[in-house]
Amino acid sequence: MGTVVKQYSSEYFDAKSTLECGQVFRFSPYKKGYLVISQNKACYLYTENETTILECDVLDLEYFEKYFDISTDYSLIVKSLLQKEVGILTESVNEGKGIRILKQNLQEVIISFIISQNNNITKIKNSIEYVSKKLGEVIETPFGKINAFPTAESIIKGGVELLKEAKLGYRAEYVYGVAQQIENGLIESLINSKTQKEALLNIKGVGEKVANCILLFGLQNFNSFPVDTWLIKVCKEDFKKDYKSAKSITKYFEAEFKGLSGYAQQYLFYNKRSKSKKRS
Repeated sequence: MGTVVKQYSSEYFDAKSTLECGQVFRFSPYKKGYLVISQNKACYLYTENETTILECDVLDLEYFEKYFDISTDYSLIVKSLLQKEVGILTESVNEGKGIRILKQNLQEVIISFIISQNNNITKIKNSIEYVSKKLGEVIETPFGKINAFPTAESIIKGGVELLKEAKLGYRAEYVYGVAQQIENGLIESLINSKTQKEALLNIKGVGEKVANCILLFGLQNFNSFPVDTWLIKVCKEDFKKDYKSAKSITKYFEAEFKGLSGYAQQYLFYNKRSKSKKRS
């Protein structure tokens, strides 16, 4: 098993901001950076000075370069958003321009974000790891053994009670139900659907926010704008808009930033949360 090491400019690819902006849950501290697990693969990612370093099995390099969206020129995205000359957006872009939106496995995104609803990051990560350890295949990687993200089939075989053991609570039924749908062709039908959001909202356990997260992080709909408590604050405090529902906020920002709403969302989210952490 041979490994490969690749280097990238950290200006538009920073390990910390990319992984810690709420879009992914299977990563943990490792050496100088992070061990990142996606499906049945792992890589080591860290940023040092002006360089971000990716290390992985040589056979997984193509997978992880796609996963981290290396082929997209983020300088063009940043330039387009800065041209809007919106104060808080300019600040947020400059603060978080090292963020890249990951191209994640759709099945993993659906299940992970159903688990995420009304939940905090630590609990989400712990629940996903528990289910992966119980149901995921053990894989040998250059960084030791990992548990792959469980297949829909293994989740069904594990049953609802095991999902409840992972502290999913009422979400256990939703995860079990969506695993059954995945086994019956949900992934293919979503990819081919012309009304993806409507199709997602028809899944039991998927509401407005989770649907928008799945669209952005799993279906690469970069105009999708998920709304959580941080974005509600951004909308009210920085854009001076007093919308009464997350759906209204999403609609406003998707119109405001057209095609780049998903990128704007990540920058705004990261900046607002970072400033809150600095104050606390």
